[in-house]
Amino acid sequence: MTTLTAGERARFSENGWLLLPDAVTPLQLNRLRADMAAWVVESRDRDAAYGTTVDGRPRFDLQPGHTPERPALRRVQAPSEVSDAYYDVLTASRIVDAVADLIGPNVRHHHNKINSKQPGSSTEVRWHQDFCFSPHTNCDLVTSLLFVEDVTTENGPLEVQNGSHRGPLHGLWHNGVFTGAVDQEVEDQARQDAVVLTGPAGSACLMHTRLMHGSTPNNSDIPRTLFIAVYAAADSVRCTPNPVPNIHDGLIVRGVEPGRVRSEPWEVDIPEYPKAVSFFAQQAADERVTR
Repeated sequence: MTTLTAGERARFSENGWLLLPDAVTPLQLNRLRADMAAWVVESRDRDAAYGTTVDGRPRFDLQPGHTPERPALRRVQAPSEVSDAYYDVLTASRIVDAVADLIGPNVRHHHNKINSKQPGSSTEVRWHQDFCFSPHTNCDLVTSLLFVEDVTTENGPLEVQNGSHRGPLHGLWHNGVFTGAVDQEVEDQARQDAVVLTGPAGSACLMHTRLMHGSTPNNSDIPRTLFIAVYAAADSVRCTPNPVPNIHDGLIVRGVEPGRVRSEPWEVDIPEYPKAVSFFAQQAADERVTR
């Protein structure tokens, strides 16, 4: 039984993204929000990244300028490991059914995380393509970005470049530094064609792994929190270490293990494994590079 219509699948193929309304149930959404709110409260008593993930890096990442009065928890690595609510959405939501319609029937989980922009946060995501952070033998990967809160034009929404998943893969290394961002000229061009994606909480953007995208800071008084989960066709095997290692890496969430590898012709520079909590530190290096 399919979740998406033929028209929705065609739009994803053409544009490289699809907005899925009511991607989770109201109960699932409320549980996600409750856990995130508790983590924000917990972060008030911290002055540096904290917690531990499977590779020893911290789980909770704080934006520079974080204070107890103005908390800026910007990243939670692999929340599925510490939250039943996030694991449930990762494996048993309408999102996974829709992903299976796009790249299935056999689908495996790669990694998951939360990217959050608290009110007034300066967090910005420079333009990039997800595939260049985690190349696989083929490009049948989908990133699901679930809107845990309403996403508006003011609180740092996702911006995408339609059809860019059918174009070239753009390098993320500049002058010997892995910046996690494309060249400035490429970004400027993408911004000219940018489509701003907004929607109510509970919606999800399903995004092709090669789609160019970025986002601006949150200039509003409401948070912009996304639960991000990356899924791959089960015959797509990763070529580099998982940048967000987790105990659910490789978990088959729909279908079965195919026992085979499918490859496509592509070339990309080997990404730098992140030493800090997340790629935000890598993108901050972009400010030190003359392009």
